[in-house]
This record gives sequence, C-alpha cells and structure tokens, in this order.
Amino acid sequence: MTFAAVVFDLDGVLVESEHLWEENWVAYAARHGVQWTADDTATVQGMSAPEWAAYLADRSGTTETTQQVEDAVVDGMIASIEAGDAPLLTGADGMVRGVAARAPVALASSAARRVIDAVLATHGLTGEFSATVSSAEVPRGKPSPDVYTEAAARLGVPGTRCLGVEDSSNGIRAAAAAGLTVVALPNPTYPPKPDALELAAAVAADNDDVHRTLLAYLTGELVRS
Repeated sequence: MTFAAVVFDLDGVLVESEHLWEENWVAYAARHGVQWTADDTATVQGMSAPEWAAYLADRSGTTETTQQVEDAVVDGMIASIEAGDAPLLTGADGMVRGVAARAPVALASSAARRVIDAVLATHGLTGEFSATVSSAEVPRGKPSPDVYTEAAARLGVPGTRCLGVEDSSNGIRAAAAAGLTVVALPNPTYPPKPDALELAAAVAADNDDVHRTLLAYLTGELVRS
C-alpha cells in the first residue's frame, strides 16, 4: 500500500486548544447555574459544533437557540486565539510544512469553521492545506467517519491511501472508520481509550515523532500491515 495524502486533526495535534474548549463550555454552563463536569467534556469531545451546542443548550437549560450557544462558545475561542492562548504544539509547524512538501495535506476537525480559519491564519499555515473540513459541514461528527471521508474526497484520494493523525478516542475511531491508516498522538490531558489506540497503526510520542513516521510511510520505509 502506497500513501498519497495526509489528513491532520487540529485540536491537540497541531494546536494546544482542547483546554480552551472545555473552559468555554464550563463558563457557559456556569452562567446558567450549571456545573459542567469532566464527563460532559468526554461526552462532547469529537462532536461537531451543532452537536455539542445542542448538548450544552440542553445541559445548561438555556432559552437561547443552539446557534446562539454555538456562537457564544466560538466567540470565546476566537478571543483566546487572538490573545495568543492557542499556540502551536512543539514541532507542529515543521511537521505540516515538511509533510506538505511531499504530499497533499488536509485538515479534518471538529472545530467550527471560524476557529479552523482563525488558527491557520494566526500561525501562517493556511496555504499548506489543500483542503480543510469542519465536521459541521458533514452529516455527523466524530466518531463517525464523515469528516475524514469528506477530507479525502476533497483531496481526490481514497481514504485507504491517506494517513491520519489524531489525539483523541473519537478522532482515532473516525479516521479508522474512514479507512485511513492512523498515527496516534495521545493527548496527555484527555488520553484516548485503549480500544481506540488499538485502531492506530502507530503511536507517536510527539509531533517530531509523528513527522518521522509520516515520512516513513510516504516514502515506503513503513508499509501498512
């Protein structure tokens, strides 16, 4: 099996932002007198923006619409990004640029479109991606494969010839379900479940390790088992 493209996740793979989502969910719930828990975070991780906004609306008992809930959280995320609170993870810049020099790369993220565009523009990476997809733009969020299937389609490459990089349980499940060969980069704060890690072809320690692994697959040094 030769690989022709790479699809990256965003939060927890390229940028340190998972905690910002949780902070904004916690803050929204608190404004409505509700305590948001770690279990709530685990439930919504990987969901598309409309999906987690519906959950948060129900959980908080708000009278706002789902769209208003989503906008409130996303506005908070954009403010954090603009304030410099969502830095690239160590090695992410070199990894994206190095891989993009060898093969087309796409992004398949649960983040809202505004967040994707803001992160890539802030860090000067917009031009490195041949396609970017928010799970809000497909029928179902992760762990369903839709966002990865769409990213591969926009690259014009079958999912089975794409490599995927993911940090979370639902992300790994989504990429694997779409036929991608997954390189896992376990999130230290929200580590993937053992059953999800078993779906990954490789588990990396950091983005430099991911970079080396991706290049090894793309050059044929490593092959899909």
